[in-house]
Amino acid sequence: MSRQSNRTADNRKVSSELLTLTYGAFVSQLLKDYESDESVNKQLDTMGYNIGIRIVEDYLARTSVRRCGDLRETADKIVKDGFKHYLGVAPTIQGMTHNEFSLVLDSNPLTEFVELPQSHANLQFSNIICGALRGALEAVHLQIDAQFVQDTLRGDPATEIRVKFIKRIEETLPPGED
Repeated sequence: MSRQSNRTADNRKVSSELLTLTYGAFVSQLLKDYESDESVNKQLDTMGYNIGIRIVEDYLARTSVRRCGDLRETADKIVKDGFKHYLGVAPTIQGMTHNEFSLVLDSNPLTEFVELPQSHANLQFSNIICGALRGALEAVHLQIDAQFVQDTLRGDPATEIRVKFIKRIEETLPPGED
């Protein structure tokens, strides 16, 4: 007869730690494969972009979110809720204007066990998040730019990502698809 443990694992915590450790190993491998921090940053952004396109489809299928009317509504519904749903943290939205806002994370789950070495001063360790934001919002027809303004890995008190609206992407059909 086997013993049953009285402990119950918090699946969300286990998943978060697994994501953090796996992501760290992934970035470490990219640093070995590419010559510069800028090349790694670009790869992380591209991968995040591809993830964002797919994540927004999953998010929209699981929720009853309707088309957003403006950037503020998009930030509240898709971005803020999406972060909470997929990363387990809810960012604070600050500095909202008609065409930009900041997402402030008190804690970034991707950097939980990370120390950034001085030899990689230009590495944007969590750049996959900026790419995911670009991909997700482009999938809902908003072209944006997302950049880190502050990062706890660099000694800042919080992680801040500035999101700037560039333009609304018009829906078009491929040639010959009328």
